[in-house]
Amino acid sequence: MNEPARKITWTYAEYLEQERASPTKHEFLNGEIFAMAGGTPEHARLCMSVGAELRAHLRGRPCAVYSSDLRVRVQATGLSTYPDVSVVCGKLERDPDDKDAALNPIVLVEVLSDSSEAYDRGEKFAHYRRIPSLREYVLVSQHEPRIEVFHRNEDGSWTLREARAGAGAHLEAIGCPLSVDEVYRDPLAQVATEAEQGLRES
Repeated sequence: MNEPARKITWTYAEYLEQERASPTKHEFLNGEIFAMAGGTPEHARLCMSVGAELRAHLRGRPCAVYSSDLRVRVQATGLSTYPDVSVVCGKLERDPDDKDAALNPIVLVEVLSDSSEAYDRGEKFAHYRRIPSLREYVLVSQHEPRIEVFHRNEDGSWTLREARAGAGAHLEAIGCPLSVDEVYRDPLAQVATEAEQGLRES
């Protein structure tokens, strides 16, 4: 979480008014507004890659995959934020005070960055765990091919499963495999490699 805006406390209505006029996304918590840092090209590519993989596997099913443009509100704690990828199955439930905010994601994904990793693993995950509908929380590393899936068990506890290169992460809540190699595949690097191989063979 980054630096709060200058005003000491804000109402949620004031936050929404500012958000509509701002080109920058912000989080809201306990009357404070925090600007969200922009991501790297690698971060953006991984977000798109995860979203594309999920959309491909969920096609034809009553589940929708959303980008970081979707605001999610945690009613139990008051946090409003923009997960990198969200999955909602069934009807989208909207916050009564914020019609653009979803209340019922079943899967949330965050691509880790140096500035946000501690927050994503700690405080933000603590907020996310208070979402009744949430069944899986996925963390995607930016520095190595590694995907972590936190799965909510029936007793409310969470189990961590980790997948690395050559393996796959399975999202049980939506019956969706997530290939680590596909998520991290860089099309530009692949084209460059194929071109280099072609030159050697010619």
